[in-house]
Amino acid sequence: MTLFRERLYAAPWLFVACALIMPACLGVFWPINRTVGIILAIVMYAVIVALLVGFAPVLEVTAEEFRAGRANIEREFIGPVESFAGREAALERGQRLDARAWLLLRGSLPIVKVPIMDAADPVPYWIVSTRRPRELAAALNGRA
Repeated sequence: MTLFRERLYAAPWLFVACALIMPACLGVFWPINRTVGIILAIVMYAVIVALLVGFAPVLEVTAEEFRAGRANIEREFIGPVESFAGREAALERGQRLDARAWLLLRGSLPIVKVPIMDAADPVPYWIVSTRRPRELAAALNGRA
């Protein structure tokens, strides 16, 4: 049973910035063949958008484990989770960051800090970006 699920899509400005591939394709192919230039511009942008959406990491909490992108950990090895936003999140991502921490960061989104209680794991904690930090922290702390 899934307690929490979120896909971390790229920021909207990135989709807009990637649209610059269209005038680039048109600039290259317009003098050769206008129809090919228009078709390739649209196809290239569609491929980039598909890659941005398809490779967006997923956060998922189930009764047994927590998945963040390609990483997963059993819930029994997770300590008390805290959420941070704004200035506190910036400090956790920067000045307070342990170099051994595992990171899944997306821009300036709020974060959750997930302590790892497995003695065999060299990673002290995970820092994971999320648009819903309170909900994710509640799900990981067993209050979902």
